[in-house]
Parts: sequence; C-alpha cells; structure tokens
Amino acid sequence: MVKVGLNKSIKLRLAKIIDLENIACLHAQSWQENYNEVLSADYLANKVVADRMVLWTTRLTSPEANQAVFVAEHGQVFVGFICLFAENHQTYGTIIDNLHVKASYKGKGVGTLLLNTAAQWANKAYPEIGLYLEVLACNSKAMGFYSSLGAINTNSGYWHTPCDSKVKEFVYCWSSAKMLLAEIMSK
Repeated sequence: MVKVGLNKSIKLRLAKIIDLENIACLHAQSWQENYNEVLSADYLANKVVADRMVLWTTRLTSPEANQAVFVAEHGQVFVGFICLFAENHQTYGTIIDNLHVKASYKGKGVGTLLLNTAAQWANKAYPEIGLYLEVLACNSKAMGFYSSLGAINTNSGYWHTPCDSKVKEFVYCWSSAKMLLAEIMSK
C-alpha cells in the first residue's frame, strides 16, 4: 500500500475486464469536465460514454501486446487509471495514452502514483526508450503537472477529435522511464 494525501491508502493493480465500465465512464467524465471548449456539446452530452465504452471494450478484451492499463483504488472505490502503449513512436517511445483521476482525488497524489507505476512497468520492459504524452492545449493543469515532473514540451500537432474537428496538442516527453522515476522520487 502507498499512502497519499490525507492519509488515504491507494492500491494499484493491472486493469481487468470488470473495470471496463469504471474506466470508460471516468474517461468520458474527464472529457466532459476538461474538453467542453474543444468537443461539441452534442458529443459530450450524448455520445462520449458510448464511444469510450467501445474503445475500452476493445482495449480490455483484445489488448495490444504492447499495452498496459493500471487502475487505482481507495478501498473498494475506483479512483483512476493509466494506459500505456510501449514502443509506440520511433522518436518518443512509449505513449502514456490516458491518465485520468476522479475529480475528488485530484491533488492527492493519485496521478503521481499512477505515473510511477507506469514508469516502473516501462523501465522494466523497455528501459532504453522514452515516455511521452500528448496533451491538448486547453489542458493547462495537465501541462503544469507533467512539467512539474520533469516532462519537456518538445513538439506540437493537432488531434483529430471524434467530433471531426482539429485541436492543438503538445507532446510532453521524458527521455526515459528512469528519468520520470527519478523526478517522482525527488518530490
């Protein structure tokens, strides 16, 4: 067990199919809370949950060989998750494709614990390659969080949204999982 914030114990484990609804719903809720200026109101109100259910059904029933998904729980309560795809990009390495924490657990160390678990997995399996995330330009809190853990904004591009729009995003990188682990340990 790892202690975080207000003396709350968080358990981290690999995701299972029974986590499907929790993961998809938190993913959708996070988009509803953070991306209302870049995703259509119709998509967020009527389509995002079903869309994320399809995505996570595929990811949890037919995972890619290079995929890892970890969940965080406080007691029996699901509080967050992280998803990685190893060796996803020739230059940047392993992508942290999703990191979502329930709003009531943000700022209590859950995101850092999930990143730590992901970095340990990546360091063990792929120690010589980097880690990266793609962060939407409208998500300044996430950019600040990743920067505080030593990630460097190295590139920009555009995300083609499920609503058929283009949204500016940035690529935040660590040169290796070991570098992220060292940053986390220094905090």
